[in-house]
This record gives sequence, C-alpha cells and structure tokens, in this order.
Amino acid sequence: MSRTVFCRKYQQEMEALAFPPLPGKKGQEIQANVSKQAWEEWQALQTRLINEKHLNMLDPTSREYLMEQMERFLNNQETDQAEGYVPPSE
Repeated sequence: MSRTVFCRKYQQEMEALAFPPLPGKKGQEIQANVSKQAWEEWQALQTRLINEKHLNMLDPTSREYLMEQMERFLNNQETDQAEGYVPPSE
C-alpha cells in the first residue's frame, strides 16, 4: 500500500510523493503536505508558464516568480495562466 498525506490543496488524504520534489526544507515540507496528484498538476502548470511566458530558469526573478505561483497553486489561490492555453477536451 502506498503512503498517504493530508493534501493541503485538496484537503483530503491522498497518495504521497515518493521523495521530496525540491532540495532542502522546502522539498521535505512539500513531500509531507502535498499529494502526488497536486504536484503533478503543478508541474503541468509550471511547464505551461515557463513555455508560454518564455521564462529563463537561470534568471533568479523567473525562479522567484515560479515559486510564488507554486505556493499560490498549492494553497488554492488564483494563479497566472498561460495566455491562449485551451485545456484538452475529454
């Protein structure tokens, strides 16, 4: 049986991440409080933001922007969206 966490985004017990997704204290905090599903959804949004906004990950300002958007996403706050993005239809 896989490990579970009480996901701060979905406010319910869900499957946990297998390992910290970031180095250090922040990664451990995410692993302890964010579900695998929420993290995968954040990664998809992060990829869209990087691509559509042409973010340079070597630029500290771009990295700071993404960390801010990550916190907003995981706390169920409004986040920036990639302009022109249309979710795939089912």
